[in-house]
Amino acid sequence: MMSLLRLFAFALVAAFGLASGGAWAQSPDDRPVFEKGALSIETAGGKVLDFTVEIAKADRERAFGLMFVKELAEDQGMLFLYSRPLRLSMWMRNTLIPLDMLFIRADGSIESIARQAIPLDETVLRSQGRVSAVLEIGGGKADLLGIAPGDRVIHPAFASK
Repeated sequence: MMSLLRLFAFALVAAFGLASGGAWAQSPDDRPVFEKGALSIETAGGKVLDFTVEIAKADRERAFGLMFVKELAEDQGMLFLYSRPLRLSMWMRNTLIPLDMLFIRADGSIESIARQAIPLDETVLRSQGRVSAVLEIGGGKADLLGIAPGDRVIHPAFASK
């Protein structure tokens, strides 16, 4: 009974979260001003990759994300931060460019990667487990740069080991 109730609650929250994205993001003119910051990814091979990211912390910012963005520089992305680990779902509504979505645990390790998310596709892309953040970078960049699950994202939002 409890698991059925939890499943219903999860479905309700997921539906509200996806629906609210459309409510806040009707046009490029609605785009919030995002805080910017730097982060690095340390790969298993010891390579450190530096990115400049927009940071989405508030519900409205996370709902809008990279919608309506027409291009993303090689070293840019968006970091979606959540207050506690969750099984996260993302989609590409109103997103015009392909993206790689890196699902990140609270310790900064990459849990999984949704590669080459298709522009404008509303298929839900999910983390495999509970994560605290998602980093979106240009589609194909994870493969090109050798980023893989287990690699570490270095940013103040993640607890250091």
